[in-house]
Order: sequence, then structure tokens, then C-alpha cells
Amino acid sequence: QVQLVESGGGLVQAGGSLRLSCTASGIIFSVNSVGWYRQAPGKQREMVASISFRGRTNYADSVKGRCTISRDNAKNMVSLQMNSLTSEDTAVYYCNFVLVRSGLQNYWGQGTQVTVSS
Repeated sequence: QVQLVESGGGLVQAGGSLRLSCTASGIIFSVNSVGWYRQAPGKQREMVASISFRGRTNYADSVKGRCTISRDNAKNMVSLQMNSLTSEDTAVYYCNFVLVRSGLQNYWGQGTQVTVSS
């Protein structure tokens, strides 16, 4: 089975930075893409950033220019560097791996809380 473990969340002041990391373990192969999603209280889960197997990145408009996603294929790791944080970034952040398994299969981490104080 696949397990994803996130780290790096916490409390930060507005304008600060955080780096989230996620490591996948288990039977990891045929990775289609990896990414980060977030869910704020009372809101739907939304994509923050993703990166394809070939390295193509995609960012939500709300984080463009402030966040950078990176991956280490050899270590099955994905990271998200977040800068210039605002209270709007407060949410639970989830790591996502999309694997090719007779179609695309999504795997999720347990989530890590990011709280930005103003």
C-alpha cells in the first residue's frame, strides 16, 4: 500500500514562510503527478500546486509567485515552499500522489495544519 506523510506545518505570522514536505512509502511506481491541496474551514478542498512526472508545474492563481513546488523522484518526496503567507493561506494542507494503476489512482496524506496569524 501507499502511505504519504506530511511535515512542516505550523503557526506562522503573516508575511512569513513555511516549507511543507511529503514523503511517500510503499509500492511507489508509475507516478503521474504529485501535488498539494488545502482545505480551509467551511470551504472545499482546492489545488494549491502540482507537478507532473515530467516536471510541469501548475499553481492556483492565489499562490502564484509566492509558492514553489518541487519533487525528488528518487526519494518519492514532494515539497512546497510558501512565502509571503497571509491569513487566507490558513488551512489543512494535503499531499497528493496520483499513480497509474489501471487508470489514475489518488493517494492522500493525513494533512498538516498551517495557521497564519495576522
